[in-house]
Amino acid sequence: MAQITLKGISKRFTVYERDSGRKNPFARRRRVVEALKEMSFSIERGELVGYIGPNGAGKSTSVKIMGGILTPDEGECRILNLTPWREREKHVQHIGVVFGQRSQLWWDVAVMDSMELLRDIYGLSQADFKTRLDELSERLGIGELLRTPARQLSLGQRMRCEVGAALLHRPEILFLDEPTIGLDAVSKLQLREFLIQENRERGVTMLLTTHDMADVEALCSRVMVIGHGQKLYDGSLEALRRRYDPLSRLEIALSGPADIPPAGQIPGVARFQRAGERLYAFYDPAQSPVYRVMADLAQALPVRDIQPSRRDVDEIIADMYREMEL
Repeated sequence: MAQITLKGISKRFTVYERDSGRKNPFARRRRVVEALKEMSFSIERGELVGYIGPNGAGKSTSVKIMGGILTPDEGECRILNLTPWREREKHVQHIGVVFGQRSQLWWDVAVMDSMELLRDIYGLSQADFKTRLDELSERLGIGELLRTPARQLSLGQRMRCEVGAALLHRPEILFLDEPTIGLDAVSKLQLREFLIQENRERGVTMLLTTHDMADVEALCSRVMVIGHGQKLYDGSLEALRRRYDPLSRLEIALSGPADIPPAGQIPGVARFQRAGERLYAFYDPAQSPVYRVMADLAQALPVRDIQPSRRDVDEIIADMYREMEL
């Protein structure tokens, strides 16, 4: 049974813009923006879903509706059989939210004070609070940070504390909005590892909104892409690769200058692409196996080294955005 269900969700906002064509400099023009247009999807218990799209696509609006912050103009949203904006007090007991650019920790007080306030908000017993906080402190490495004011923490330290605060009441669903933004490589890896562990061991359902495709590739088994307030793709990341990156790629290091053969001259090779001192050959594995393509390239070019290479998922998503004019 789905834990999250959206059916035909639409949301419009009225914005006022200065009309430069008028003589009155204070005149404003009214415009209606459709943030979401009949958005529908469902997420099962324990799924870890990447929710991606360009700025202005409607991601944050969707999350705010699912979090009970916004009320849609049309459609139905059920989270754990609750309507978020109508049953908000019950709803927030079952969800956690992490915003990478906003904090739920009180800025000038120790992290522990924020945790204790959240304990009271969620009605946790002292014993349950201590057990859970000890567990999160060990797994997130935040034990030594609890007595430090949030404003004195580094970004990586603060984000680990933010995740701990969001999971303090053992929510069944976790919404993550750019949780690794601005983090260094080590902090990103630590946070990803923890989220995977929480998802697999406790079955926490997670919806990850991000522009960092490395996060999606490392964490998500399913990807939803939205643009202009509509769902454009819903499936696995590997299927997305096959759809927008059907050709395999070989990275070639040349031992000297060479004339690049025209497309089609080497069986299976569709095209070449230069990138600095590197040469990439794109081929169709259905037409010619990789060992044959490598052998043909070695005969046609002064090859010093050759190896399979995958395009970054960022490049594939960029191709998708261009194709859909996002």
